[in-house]
Amino acid sequence: MENSLVFALAVIILIVISFSLLNESLTTEIVTNVTTTTTQTTATTLPSTIAPRIVELKVPAVDNDGNGVVTTLKVEVRDGEGRVLADVNNLLFWVDTQYSIRVAQRVAQNKTTVNISSVDLIYGIETDASLIEGPSAGAALTIATIAALENKTLNPNVMMTGTINPDGTIGRVGGILEKAKAAKDVGATVFLVPEGQSSQTYYKPVENCEKVGSLTYCTTEYKKEKANVTETAGIDVVEVSDVGDALKYFLS
Repeated sequence: MENSLVFALAVIILIVISFSLLNESLTTEIVTNVTTTTTQTTATTLPSTIAPRIVELKVPAVDNDGNGVVTTLKVEVRDGEGRVLADVNNLLFWVDTQYSIRVAQRVAQNKTTVNISSVDLIYGIETDASLIEGPSAGAALTIATIAALENKTLNPNVMMTGTINPDGTIGRVGGILEKAKAAKDVGATVFLVPEGQSSQTYYKPVENCEKVGSLTYCTTEYKKEKANVTETAGIDVVEVSDVGDALKYFLS
């Protein structure tokens, strides 16, 4: 009889212990589920870090025939994951263009307080892509990127040309005179160029002829001349050494 009572008591104790452990497990699971649900709700209600916006900037270029033309560069910024995208329908994705965009992004990040890792940047050019070279648009790409990130309006009367270097300095390009004339033709009043390029050196052909008896002998030599771009193109040409200098004209 005594053994039966001991056995019954042991069974009761085991049942109580098992129930307690099961109840604790269920409680833990419920708490975990509540915590997970709360975390997900909090994440989906976080506010946007930046409002979507597009900045447009007119950029001078030289076409395949050597004529100055003007293209429109667009930079769009929106919430994202730090990606750099391009409108491939309008932008020929040359290697040098990719490089210029990457450098423009890095320089712009150094010049702003916006966390670029939380946004996407989308680039496009509204023209035949063959009209514009990636390097010569580098400085303009940087200016437009900074304006888009900081939600600033650019002065439409200012245009520029120049490459962009990783330290923010602006490098030399070709076709300054042709680009200056194109900028003037679309109404720009100020044209920014790399340091040392407000004057253009060119070689003017000079023909010398000499008559010997019944024959005339002619030779051509090329005379080096220097033209002031401001006077020749009829637009105020200003030299800038870096992005900081250029921003003073675009944001004034």
